[in-house]
Amino acid sequence: MNQKILSIVQARTDSSRLSNKVFADISGKPLIERVVDRIKQSQYIDNIIIATSVSDLDISILKWCNENKILCYRGSENNVLERFYKCAEIYRGDIILRITADDPFKDPDIIDYAIKLLLEEGFDYVSNTITPTFPEGIDVEVFTFSALKKAFYAAKLPSEKEHVTPYIWKNKKLFSIHNFENIENLSKHRWTIDYSEDLDFARAVYNFFKDKKGVFSMQEILSLLKQYPELNNMQKKVLRNEGYIKSINKEKKK
Repeated sequence: MNQKILSIVQARTDSSRLSNKVFADISGKPLIERVVDRIKQSQYIDNIIIATSVSDLDISILKWCNENKILCYRGSENNVLERFYKCAEIYRGDIILRITADDPFKDPDIIDYAIKLLLEEGFDYVSNTITPTFPEGIDVEVFTFSALKKAFYAAKLPSEKEHVTPYIWKNKKLFSIHNFENIENLSKHRWTIDYSEDLDFARAVYNFFKDKKGVFSMQEILSLLKQYPELNNMQKKVLRNEGYIKSINKEKKK
């Protein structure tokens, strides 16, 4: 039986660190379009859905989706786990690829590797984030609808609801989990968009590849950084998974 594979992209305009970043221009296209372009190169994805909130601030995302013929689901503002579950339920996904709309360098080959692992090995959850060895922003999480459903009904902590997958990867006795690693540890690299410096970096990289047709890969970016190491100095030094760490710290204070 063929399984329907959805890519659900969580997107908001009300970012506390860089407001309206999803529409920030990167070499002629908004960030959100750069993300979607990369997912479209996957060999496995059946549908791409932008999952945003019901906040009035996010009507602009719905409008952009309609104009670009991209599916859009609007759900809970803060309970992103609920947003994902209801989106996957409505669009009848069997397998879910979770993508955040602030990662303009997603690599389709790495996405497809994760999906293939899950399909062939029968895992509930596959990622490269539990033990990070890829650049931040090349993160991939793929999981079954069954695992998502269990998490939706069982998750209690705010951090589990805000960040979608912690309940799954924290409960290794309940789920079959696999983390794949890169041969070389590249986790020092930060290729996501949270601050204006990150945006400057993304624009610089995309400008180098502006004449390239198609999507450039993680390896091509690494080669560029070896050729122009000064690009590595454009960004702030911040903790990986900064948002999740903040959520955990809030829970500890209660």
